[in-house]
Amino acid sequence: MITLSILAVFIIGGYLFYQVWGALAGTYDPLNRGKSSKRDTAVTMDDPFTILLIGSDNRKASSDWRPDVLILAAVNPHTNSVKMVSIPRDTYTKIANTDQKTKINASAYWGKPEVNPKGPGPVTNTALTVEHLLNVPVDYYVRVNFQGFIDVVDALGGVDVNVKFPFSQQHFGGEVIPFKPGPKHLNGNEALAYVRMRKQDPRGDAGRNERQREVMTNLMDRAMSLSTLGKVDELIKAVGDNLQLGIDPKDIPRLQSIYKKIPKKNIQNVQINGENKRLDLWYYFIPDSERQRLSDILRKQLELKKEPIEPMHTELQDAENNQGSGMSTADTGTQETSDQGQAY
Repeated sequence: MITLSILAVFIIGGYLFYQVWGALAGTYDPLNRGKSSKRDTAVTMDDPFTILLIGSDNRKASSDWRPDVLILAAVNPHTNSVKMVSIPRDTYTKIANTDQKTKINASAYWGKPEVNPKGPGPVTNTALTVEHLLNVPVDYYVRVNFQGFIDVVDALGGVDVNVKFPFSQQHFGGEVIPFKPGPKHLNGNEALAYVRMRKQDPRGDAGRNERQREVMTNLMDRAMSLSTLGKVDELIKAVGDNLQLGIDPKDIPRLQSIYKKIPKKNIQNVQINGENKRLDLWYYFIPDSERQRLSDILRKQLELKKEPIEPMHTELQDAENNQGSGMSTADTGTQETSDQGQAY
């Protein structure tokens, strides 16, 4: 899902930009707020900035979605570098505009005004929740759904991966796809199954994040090739139907120019060190010391002064204490929709 986000904001430039302007303009939906409260002044793309990449778990346009993938990219055009943090969807955190403490993928649900009178909208609430978790601003965002990911992979003629261990994963059509170790060429449905699998990976979310980055890198290389030019119409359709863009289309040429100057060695993936723990559901807990480390790295990348995070240790202690008292999904504001215990 992140792959389509990056393709949409980075590969469109020059005369291609004018061809897709109409499709992108229809997807532009800025965050429902002014500048981030983590900023003293508003920024432009001449300054270091962040983009929140959201992969949502719906296949068609709908207000009912959860963030299945959350990646915060901190881009510094002064140093031609990017630092990216993949946030596990089960991360335990405070949800913005509520007193709920639950999985971060519930942030979109609690942002809906029909659910929460304080809700600023699903995307904005997700951005605010990420800001609280890492104490860094979210300046822009891109959201793409599963169908968009499938369509882009197919439009580019598939993607090559190197499967590291055997596993199987069901895709949306119901078919179980087997993956055997070694090189494999994937179509859109297969690629989505490949990047979503988590439970059979001994590294859990860390392994899933690595597979997502593998697919992203290989698709980017494919998209930047000259042979992609003949697939513009298919890419436009995939973008226009499945993308929500928190970047003004007129800024995309500048973004594309920035990306061209960033060598691959300057794109760093920052690993989160947390642990999975079961209370009423499975959660991914990030210690305050780790949140502070991540915040310091990202703020330095953004040329912002270090600031202490708002501690969450008392909230984690409350959750652990509630384990013995039978904390329910109602207490966390979540619903257990599957055996994976995803929050709605």
